Amino acid sequence: MQHESHTVTPEQTRVRSLGAAKIANPMLAVDKGFGGCVSENRRVLMDPFPSEQPADSCMLLPDFEMAGPRDHIYFDPSKLKTAIVTCGGMCPGINSLVRAIVLQLHYIYGVKNVVGVRFGLQGFIPSYGHDLMELTPTTVLNVHGRGGAFLGMSRGSQPMEEIVDALERLNVGLLFMIGGDGTLHAAKFITDEITRRELKIAVVAIPKTIDNDICFVEKTFGFQTAVEAATHAILGAHNEATGAPNGIGLVKLMGRMSGFVAAHATLALTEVNFCLIPEVEFDLEGEHGLLAALEERLRGRGHAVVVVAEGAGQKFFEGANLGSDPSGNPKLGDIGTMLKSRINQFFAEKGLEINLKYIDPSYLIRSVPANSNDRVYTGFLGHHAVHAGMAGKTGMMVSLWNNQFVHIPIELAISHRSKVEPKGNLWRAVREATGQPTLLNEASTNC
Repeated sequence: MQHESHTVTPEQTRVRSLGAAKIANPMLAVDKGFGGCVSENRRVLMDPFPSEQPADSCMLLPDFEMAGPRDHIYFDPSKLKTAIVTCGGMCPGINSLVRAIVLQLHYIYGVKNVVGVRFGLQGFIPSYGHDLMELTPTTVLNVHGRGGAFLGMSRGSQPMEEIVDALERLNVGLLFMIGGDGTLHAAKFITDEITRRELKIAVVAIPKTIDNDICFVEKTFGFQTAVEAATHAILGAHNEATGAPNGIGLVKLMGRMSGFVAAHATLALTEVNFCLIPEVEFDLEGEHGLLAALEERLRGRGHAVVVVAEGAGQKFFEGANLGSDPSGNPKLGDIGTMLKSRINQFFAEKGLEINLKYIDPSYLIRSVPANSNDRVYTGFLGHHAVHAGMAGKTGMMVSLWNNQFVHIPIELAISHRSKVEPKGNLWRAVREATGQPTLLNEASTNC
């Protein structure tokens, strides 16, 4: 787990509801044993192995509400209008997830009025002129087999008041928001504005990012596909490196703040000699820096593969005013091209001829179709999101935690980012697989 250092109280794990659920779940009318309804009292411990047991056995430990169908629901399916919006950047599995939500609403709950909001939050704002898309089983028939996002995506914040105005005008009772950290922040603001207006509109989020950096989520959908696609780039880099004298394959992968994709891809294809991630600092120069270690590797083995996450090594860009992206995130220095330039310069000064191939597959990775594992996973997420929304849950996201699907309050989901723990099992496995040294000139506590 990546969250042991963050203190969470039981009150912070409680999910809000629009009101009492009084309508018998239509699933039970079809089959009283349909999947088994989940009691509101079923909980999943946040930490199944707490490091310190409470002295008072009656003390409550933080736990999460179990996801799944309830025996009674809040919304009348025959009168409910739902909307689905996809936000942020591309990610494998978005289309599969939208399809799962639509089919679950239509066939299991009998909700026929479902619309897709085009191009992210822009679709709510009249000035952009984006039309809504009616979503039916026919509309989503084959979308799960293609990459990209058929509803369209966009980055950047939009006026929350106008978004809620649009929800009121459209008579939307249940909104599904698919996106990463920025979208979760937007979902919180939208929920707060809905609450301020005392409206009966539920907001259910499904976390989306190939970076896998949303806290209290074991894995985000698309992550497995991204790792699989990244291994193809690494294999290409390895083939290039071994096919030329003093060959170096340099691969840049996504990971602004967290190096999960780089770390897992390194473990999935153990041809990597150096893995660089945002959570673990490294030096370029000096006796123990990356360049010296890379020279030692080339002189000893004649080739090397370096994988770097996009957010790694940002200390080398300190003082550079790079501005912000449309989502408000600080723009990163391009560590990939910087390393390419500096490695070439270093070996030219040494008089050692190298053959360096630089590969940046980032946009290819995030736009590929989801693999089978991610398609299965998005099916579970979509089903549980619909169960939660129909029961009147709001201001929450669906998550996999401790191998169980649970409901997480959005406020908790955005409290921090999940990161690779430098002293944890994952990074130790990467160090063991690569054999890379600490890459710092001064004493390090990272190992």
